[in-house]
Amino acid sequence: MMDNAKCIIDAKNIVKIYQNGAEELKVLDDISIQVFQSDFTAILGPSGSGKSTLMNILGCLDLPTAGQYYLDGMDVLKARDNELAEIRNQKIGFVFQKFNLMPRLSAIQNVMLPLLYRGVNEKEAGETAKEKLSRLGLGDRLQHRPNELSGGQQQRVAIARAIAGNPPLILADEPTGNLDSKSSKDAMEIFRELNSEGNTIVIITHDVEVAEEVKKIFYIRDGKIYSDGG
Repeated sequence: MMDNAKCIIDAKNIVKIYQNGAEELKVLDDISIQVFQSDFTAILGPSGSGKSTLMNILGCLDLPTAGQYYLDGMDVLKARDNELAEIRNQKIGFVFQKFNLMPRLSAIQNVMLPLLYRGVNEKEAGETAKEKLSRLGLGDRLQHRPNELSGGQQQRVAIARAIAGNPPLILADEPTGNLDSKSSKDAMEIFRELNSEGNTIVIITHDVEVAEEVKKIFYIRDGKIYSDGG
């Protein structure tokens, strides 16, 4: 972390409780986590640890039952639904385990999509998408649909889509979970390169080998962050 680095994720005393009839299930228990600009961080934990719930809250896909959450200086818990959608589009680049590409759209159209939602004109969105895909080695696959691409190629399209708008935060949920070992290494190499250029990256994973590639690890178990190092 750089001196005086800007705090991108500032989550304090986050609690998430699900109500199941008369039963309460506390999935997150008083979690506090900070991620600073240019950090390369993993949230590592086994299945059922609460990491997916935490990812959804950090990604503004869900709200905590209690606590505070500031994302790039914005108070997320005071945002309305339409403002949350804008925060997700403007401030977070998502990379998912199952890629979440639109099956009927080409690679370049998938990468253009979040830019078009922002109001970027089609020509500029197309040029940006082409540049990002070419940079990730997919310059000859621009017009291919997801079913015409390998898993590793689909994940590179997803990464290109995540970085297209230069968001303050890249949030990757089990990004190597559906990849073979070579494609996993390639994906992590891309994340390393992006981080070296100043991108702030948080990877949610159960894979110790993936977590060992980053600079700082938060370990989550039973809804609690019980160690972090860096």
